[in-house]
Amino acid sequence: MKVVLFFEAGNWEELEDRWEFRGDLGASATQPAEGNPPVDPLLQVTGAGSDEPNEDAWSWFLTQLKEIIGDTDELALISDRAPSIKKAISTVFEKAHHGACAWHVAQNIKNKFKCADIMGSYWSAVNAYRCEDFTGYMIEISNRYPRVAEYLENEVGFEKWSRCHYPGLRYNITTTNMVESLNSMLVNARDFPYVALLDVIQEKMSKWWNDRRIVATAITTPLTPSRESELRPRFAQSNGRHTSQLNPITYHVKGGELEGVVDIFNKTCTCKEFDIDKLPCVHAVAAAHHAQVSVYNLVSPYYTKEYYLLAYGETIYPVRSQSQWDVPNEVVTRIVLPREVKEKKRGRPKTSRFPSVGEFRKRKNRCGKCGAYGHYKKKCNSQTGSTEGNPPTNVPG
Repeated sequence: MKVVLFFEAGNWEELEDRWEFRGDLGASATQPAEGNPPVDPLLQVTGAGSDEPNEDAWSWFLTQLKEIIGDTDELALISDRAPSIKKAISTVFEKAHHGACAWHVAQNIKNKFKCADIMGSYWSAVNAYRCEDFTGYMIEISNRYPRVAEYLENEVGFEKWSRCHYPGLRYNITTTNMVESLNSMLVNARDFPYVALLDVIQEKMSKWWNDRRIVATAITTPLTPSRESELRPRFAQSNGRHTSQLNPITYHVKGGELEGVVDIFNKTCTCKEFDIDKLPCVHAVAAAHHAQVSVYNLVSPYYTKEYYLLAYGETIYPVRSQSQWDVPNEVVTRIVLPREVKEKKRGRPKTSRFPSVGEFRKRKNRCGKCGAYGHYKKKCNSQTGSTEGNPPTNVPG
């Protein structure tokens, strides 16, 4: 398990008409060693039902999480730019590095500056491994939209969203999509009371853990399948590259579009891919062959089959029935007063969650003639419009 955590507040305030208390679900997730495909949603999830999505609630949630995972400078925390999360992280986690979700930053750019055509340069800057390449993409952005470049540098900060400027170990993580999969999973359970909602989460987590434990047990390669498929082509790409030894641990690799100087002891390369992803780049593979060192010895242990098995080694059991609970007397005798209940709003309650910071949704136009989305009735080219009020014309006689 890579020590990268994602945070996002699934704001379910719209369900206050259905629940006795309004609520906010705080969640953290880490990425499995298998990468970030849709079939590998969450590795570790901790939920916290809070009364309000504010700094106090997130501070409490993160404090509980810190007791489990600790605080280290090798820990990366990725979230949207919600002020409550940002401030709580800086207060609770003093050593860990905090980064912003690049997708949410992109939505902010499109929403504030109306410049969707710059997204290609933006994402190239996000994913750039070397600062030289990053600077080139930022010049492109600055030449076309100076205000966007100023926003990214001064208001957000390069170190928050740029891969090459991030001070910690972010690996290949740029977004909080892993937490979004939790929102998707709970789309039908959001109407449930808190306890029932937690039961749904536990049941799903138990299934995921067991399914991935079975997959991990069946792996026959040193690395997880996705990392093996990423590393294997680099063996062929490294052929024909000229490698020369500079000292006992450093090698100069020529050939291809970019040369590289590899340190096989500190596991670094001047192309920066090896440094950031912790998976040998083409230059590192060539250097390992020249040094007669196994390439797999240069791979981060988080990508190995052993770590993948450890990540899902524990079993998540269901909570026993309430009659079997062993509740301490101090909890039983504690008097907890309910919070003030807001007056219910009139009309039909909303069923979708509120978009998080930087997230906005385009309203789809529905044609009144054909019923399809994406255009209006006046611009409809359909020949099969509504026949309401007209006699059928194709009925056999």
